[in-house]
Amino acid sequence: MKNTLKLSAITLTILSAGAAYAADHTVHVIENQQRMEAEAKAKAKAATQSEMADGEIRKINKNTGKITVKHGEIKSVEMPPMTMVFGVADKAMLEGLKEGDKVKFNVKQEGSNYTVTEIKKAQ
Repeated sequence: MKNTLKLSAITLTILSAGAAYAADHTVHVIENQQRMEAEAKAKAKAATQSEMADGEIRKINKNTGKITVKHGEIKSVEMPPMTMVFGVADKAMLEGLKEGDKVKFNVKQEGSNYTVTEIKKAQ
């Protein structure tokens, strides 16, 4: 009888340890899947944000640091094609650009404001 009780106690200990291990392993698997999904989303977002939009300069105001661009879709800010006035992050970015130039550019949205963060002549 004592052996049966000892054997039962040992069996329960082993089973509960196995169940605890399985539960802990499952938690780690789920956490790993969530981390991998988050990393994939971050990479996709970064790729979209680094994809420069195409446009044509319609007007430049170097004094105010504003530029009017007729552009295609800007995926990084989910903006459809249109002609729009943008501020620029640094007025020096406008040097060497003129009306009619075809450009590639990146935009950052801050509230309802859109700012050109990078711009270069298209090649």
